[in-house]
Amino acid sequence: MENERHEIVDLYIPRKCSATNRLIAAKDHASVQINIADVNEEGVITGSVKTYAISGMVRARGESDDSINRLATQDGYLKNVWSYQR
Repeated sequence: MENERHEIVDLYIPRKCSATNRLIAAKDHASVQINIADVNEEGVITGSVKTYAISGMVRARGESDDSINRLATQDGYLKNVWSYQR
């Protein structure tokens, strides 16, 4: 919710799992949020980050490493790491 000055005034804004697009509940204490910083050619952080939120359900199934590899490959952070297998 926003006020008249267009500032967010909600006390809690739920996160969504980056792998499944499901809402992460406030009581999901197994969920993690990982920030990956962008770097320039010299290896210095540029200030922008990409955030991945992984729910506890994905972590409990052992799919978090594959999900992060898939998301990072789609965003261009990894190459030739993740491939779709039937």
